[in-house]
Amino acid sequence: MGKETVQLDPILLEILNRKVAAAADEMAVTLQRTSRSTYVKEAADYGTGIADLNGNIFGYPARNSVNHINRFCGPSIRAIPDLKPGDVIVTNDPYLSGGLATHLPDLHMIKPFIHAGKIVCYGWCFIHFSDMGGRVPSSISPSNHEIFQEGLRVPPMKLVRKGVLNEDFVKIFTANCRTPDANMGDVQAMLGALHTGSERVADIIERHGVATFVACQKALQDYTAEKTRAVLRRIPEGTYAFWDYMDDDLVTRIPLRFRIAMTVADGKIHIDLSGSDPQVRAAYNVPTLGIAHPWLMMRLISFILTNDSSMALNAGIYRHISVTNPAGTIMNAEFPDAVGIRHAAARRLSDAMTGAILKASPDIMAAPSCGASVPFVVAEQSPEGGKPAVQVIEPLRGGMGAWKGHDGADNRENTMNNMNNHPVETVEADAGVVILSYDIHPDSGGPGRWRGGVGQRITTEVLRDGCTILARGMERLRFSAWGVAGGKPGRPFRAILNEGRTDETELSKIDQLSVKAGDTVTFMMPGAGGFGDPYLRAPESVRTDVERGFVTREATADDYGVVITRDGQVDDKATKKLRSGRVRDNIRADFDFGPEREAWEAVFDDKTMEVLNTGLYSLPKSVRQEKRRWIVSQAVPDLPVAGTRSLAETMADPDAIRARLVKAMAEVFGDERAAN
Repeated sequence: MGKETVQLDPILLEILNRKVAAAADEMAVTLQRTSRSTYVKEAADYGTGIADLNGNIFGYPARNSVNHINRFCGPSIRAIPDLKPGDVIVTNDPYLSGGLATHLPDLHMIKPFIHAGKIVCYGWCFIHFSDMGGRVPSSISPSNHEIFQEGLRVPPMKLVRKGVLNEDFVKIFTANCRTPDANMGDVQAMLGALHTGSERVADIIERHGVATFVACQKALQDYTAEKTRAVLRRIPEGTYAFWDYMDDDLVTRIPLRFRIAMTVADGKIHIDLSGSDPQVRAAYNVPTLGIAHPWLMMRLISFILTNDSSMALNAGIYRHISVTNPAGTIMNAEFPDAVGIRHAAARRLSDAMTGAILKASPDIMAAPSCGASVPFVVAEQSPEGGKPAVQVIEPLRGGMGAWKGHDGADNRENTMNNMNNHPVETVEADAGVVILSYDIHPDSGGPGRWRGGVGQRITTEVLRDGCTILARGMERLRFSAWGVAGGKPGRPFRAILNEGRTDETELSKIDQLSVKAGDTVTFMMPGAGGFGDPYLRAPESVRTDVERGFVTREATADDYGVVITRDGQVDDKATKKLRSGRVRDNIRADFDFGPEREAWEAVFDDKTMEVLNTGLYSLPKSVRQEKRRWIVSQAVPDLPVAGTRSLAETMADPDAIRARLVKAMAEVFGDERAAN
């Protein structure tokens, strides 16, 4: 095996591509249908694939999320050098798995597929487990600051030896999670998926021969790499810088900046993240190990596959992408940084990538999507004092960005993954809650000639005392998804406890929210950015949006210059008058970032942030966040919580704030560096 020369003509290669993808897809079907967890059965937060001898995925099902096209099984495979038939590797540790896992709730398994006594490839799968132990129910809390708080760490090890389950592992695993029965059910589902994969691979080898099967692994990746490069050549050559912000890291009120410099040359892309903020003492760090990791590339990968949906899905898609990502940035976590909510940071980096591509060519990229995905979790103790229940109520989503000629998709933003919503009946059967309403968030989509997609709105009533709400990934409370080419930003995220009651409370980011029976929690997901001047939107399209509930009649005049009558028709005369009288000074030809970001950058502009971060990176990691917090607090002592008081109000005197900032940086870094 491996020495025989095999010629694969294009037809045979396509047949093999379809067969290995089908094998991986059958693994996915097996896993989903045998899982015990709602988050897998309904939302589909899992992945399957078939990897070559180097650990790179070459067989991947279309039903999986594209950011799971992984190429990092290799380190975990090499950590177990004595693999035998029937063995299965298990791991969930981002640092010890070499980039395979990215946070502890994602449990990965790898199984060698063997023919005639030799390994011919590997089966891979993962599931997001609802709880992996740790400090809080569901294991994920933004206020965690080290991975030891986030649950049970599993280095690459053998879960199964020669077909026999490692009972010692099972005892440790079930003793360290809050939902042991469901977790073990999902472990069995993963093992079943791997068994299915091994059978399907055996079928392919029986039909085409082992030499042909091994040869197709590299050939498929070469084919995808070639097609990827053809797509990347559509981006004009040059270097394009862009940055975007998370609202804060919860433990401070300071925005987090993600800066990208994208260099394009002949279908090859280099991404420089060295201008991004340092890691935080919270769970938003991303463990990418300084390599061109899938979690850095999600927006770029979706761009590639949007422009060529015919290519084989495999690790070849990464071949012409390189990265500079120094250790210690928020996008390159170092042990033992907490990483539980790495998806929030990766999402904001994706928005920065969106901006870089738009700078290169606004005709080939959409405006940013909503910028938030929120697994809404309820943890409750059994009324009888039994085992706690941890349920994901919904994986909440916003809208997708508009692009030239098209409105953004509403409610189900999928630039990061394709997770489904949970049926209300399933949620209410499994958790002590009632879904009072599950609808759209009107007016949340950014106004534009082409409207940004709107977000979801959900209101849930808690039925039992002693429950805890967790909602990791709440973002865009402060910095909305920005508009493009005259389009306006989307509406921000909102969360409200007991909406409409005397004890109504506007919520900012939630760590753990204690609730009692009868309390309600309402989440209003943010909308996506609009594209193009909203006063150029066809009035009939605005009327249709009102009819369908995406835009309220009250908002049409301000947002679109369209007057809708009480009976739901366009008042042509009033609309023409309103549109002709508009002052056009507030129409941005490039990007409309909104007043909050403009207020922040009136002080913390790109040059200032370069000086600040250069100084911070020169300090030991152990004191960077302390010094960062002190410097910003000296400059903006009354910095508000995201989603409460406006930055535009707080920073109304940017000259005074800048003077305090320069003084604080000089005290920490020295006068010469601060002056630069």
